[in-house]
Amino acid sequence: MPRVWVAAEDEVDDVARLMAEFRDHMGRTEPPLEQMRATAAAIQSDPDAEYLLGAPDGEQAPAGVCQLRFRLAIWTGAPDCWLEDLFVSDSARRSGLGRALVGAALERARERGCARVELDVDDDNEPAIALYEAMGLSLEAKPPGRNYLMGARLP
Repeated sequence: MPRVWVAAEDEVDDVARLMAEFRDHMGRTEPPLEQMRATAAAIQSDPDAEYLLGAPDGEQAPAGVCQLRFRLAIWTGAPDCWLEDLFVSDSARRSGLGRALVGAALERARERGCARVELDVDDDNEPAIALYEAMGLSLEAKPPGRNYLMGARLP
């Protein structure tokens, strides 16, 4: 049975290793591991962010990671949870670890009083979309109309 926990400060190497695997999985070469480690440590020190780690069972090393960010929303007067990244190593896929990580993320959001959880997902990542929908997330737009995630890289 998969095991999921909030990453402790001394587990930053596991977080960075898994995020680097995610980077490689996406076909990227940047940022380098040491930069990812430093950034993960900075994120972990923020009280409005946390990483979840997961293992396919209680005896194995972490094989999955989930990054969460929390922010107060003016529209609800409650925090929102942004599920920023979720990754499961190839060796742990189909073990239920992804489902366990999403479930733990939803529970952490509830524990922190969040009114909603949001994320982005590539439109061609059908397995992830199916998992998120099975866990109660929806592709439905927030009223009053359809929403798009937009962004800009700043110099």
